[in-house]
Amino acid sequence: CYGAQTQRAVNNFPVSGLVLPESMIRALALVKHACATVNENKGKLDSRFANAIRQVADEIIAGQYHDQFPIDIFQTGSGTSSNMNMNEVIAHIASQQSGLKVHPNDHVNMGQSSNDVFPSAIHVAVVLQVVEHLIPSLQHLQSVIHGKMQQVKGIVKTGRTHLMDAMPITLDQELSGWLDQLVHCELELNSALANSNHLTLGGTAVGTGINTDEDFGPLVCEQLSQKTQVQFISMGNYFAGLSAQNANLQMSSASKQLACSLMKIANDLRWMNSGPLAGLGEIALPALQPGSSIMPGKVNPVIPESVTMVAAQIIGNDSTITIGAQSGNFELNVMLPVIAYNLLQSIQLAANACTILADKAIKDFSVNQEKLNEALDRNPILVTALNEVIGYEKGAAIAKKAYKEGRKVLDVALEETDLDEETLKRYLDPFVLTKSKK
Repeated sequence: CYGAQTQRAVNNFPVSGLVLPESMIRALALVKHACATVNENKGKLDSRFANAIRQVADEIIAGQYHDQFPIDIFQTGSGTSSNMNMNEVIAHIASQQSGLKVHPNDHVNMGQSSNDVFPSAIHVAVVLQVVEHLIPSLQHLQSVIHGKMQQVKGIVKTGRTHLMDAMPITLDQELSGWLDQLVHCELELNSALANSNHLTLGGTAVGTGINTDEDFGPLVCEQLSQKTQVQFISMGNYFAGLSAQNANLQMSSASKQLACSLMKIANDLRWMNSGPLAGLGEIALPALQPGSSIMPGKVNPVIPESVTMVAAQIIGNDSTITIGAQSGNFELNVMLPVIAYNLLQSIQLAANACTILADKAIKDFSVNQEKLNEALDRNPILVTALNEVIGYEKGAAIAKKAYKEGRKVLDVALEETDLDEETLKRYLDPFVLTKSKK
């Protein structure tokens, strides 16, 4: 269905085999749909042509013809090849369906340039993916963690700093740290959305709006908002919109922040699940699959491992996007396709990772209460609670002796202090130690 310009690009860029994601193809079609309507309303595009363009655009938006977009992402940096790919596909199919001679440039691309279409389509794709997929997945993960907090409320465990035993905390306190991280990640994503919904349509070739009307951009944004039920706004300065990628860089940064939080949570789960005999063994993650092709009965934390790899990929994508965002040469950024590919991949990966982490790891992990109690009973760091009574130096001596002899700190403290057992139990109660004195 595509034409000569697309074929030239296919021939010129046999680089990676990576093509634009479906979310970007959908966004380009949405832009063409909106532009056709605005040009029709302005009396510049015959209604027959506008209807023919919209019909094909709708079919592409619905998922048809996506195999007709074969151009490698490592192409011309403006995305011109992919914009023309979309123009040619719509023009060819619209001509077949309507019997009209729909032209890819004169009709489908009317009032547009690749230089304002492609960066706008990136923003449309990013906004829709974040609103429709990433934020709902992130909120689902938050909800599952909150529910798990209620299940494990009041269960005391040994806290750890530097991976070493520290003062006790409750499991729900530990999970509350995860939850708050994710809440702040959502805030960052929403902050980035507030800039990503600004579009450069109307700037055309260099930001001056040549070959279109002054109100074209705002009118196209209105059409896109109606079509998607998500607000889009015309960018205040087209010169910045064409040459800079600040909004996409901000969204990538927000995605990277989420990746770092997912990495932390996944690694906490791996450590807590470790063993189960020679590790911490505090929890047991759901057993999803055999963990070894040679060791029978071994079960690995496959979901957290998957999530850590997702996090690594997103962090790497952010580095690529950062370099891409620097490549605004005068009036145009020339790394747009690779920015689009990496950012949309990061958003998709983050959304999927949130869902599987919630449903296949956190939701149904079980707690090894016996293991938790054993570690608490033998934790010499509990002596910290006696600092105000016996002082740091005396407390350190008790902790060292308890650790060396493998005894409970309570028993050693009975020998080394004048405090009676009832008083010591009151000071050293792990559950009480998880509570603030405020």
